[in-house]
Amino acid sequence: LILIVAPAVWYFIFDFSDMPTGDGVLGSLFQAVTPRTAGFNTYDLNKLSSSSKAIMIFLMLVGGSPSSTAGGMKTTTLAVLTLNALSTFKKKENAEIFDRRIDNSVIKNAATVFAMYCSLFFVGGVAICSIEGFSLSDCLFETASAVGTVGLTLGITPELGIASQLILVVLMFLGRVGGLTFVYATIVEKRRSGAKYPLEKITVG
Repeated sequence: LILIVAPAVWYFIFDFSDMPTGDGVLGSLFQAVTPRTAGFNTYDLNKLSSSSKAIMIFLMLVGGSPSSTAGGMKTTTLAVLTLNALSTFKKKENAEIFDRRIDNSVIKNAATVFAMYCSLFFVGGVAICSIEGFSLSDCLFETASAVGTVGLTLGITPELGIASQLILVVLMFLGRVGGLTFVYATIVEKRRSGAKYPLEKITVG
């Protein structure tokens, strides 16, 4: 609900305020929903403000919920990482929700998916920007749409060369298959031994 209402309010204030109220509300809600689900385009996205495009990139990367046809890293991934961060701030040993503890393996999986999607999105955008010469923000928008399997575009994709289009194809494939599915399918699990390495604490942040 937050991922719908908050972006919709933002779009209405900064991008659709010059429309009649009814049209503005509908347009804002549609633009808040479509990056995470359908990918339909009813508005020239180039007319959006830079901040609104950034929000749309975030929504495309997050995607929908598990077991749905939507792409992205999934809402549960974002929720698990947020709950884990809150538990750290509160100095709790485990992340908790609805009187239940979240298993550490779930948090590891969520962190892995988050890192993979962000890496693919950023590296792909930088690569296309270097090859084609378009602005980095436009290239990142295209790669977010590709890895989230959304379908939205700022109109530069038809102008891309073969190499850049292949990058988008790879991103769409990896985004559709899913980060963990790809990792489990390509990496051979090592045999577990009874011995464990000594525990080491590393300073972060």
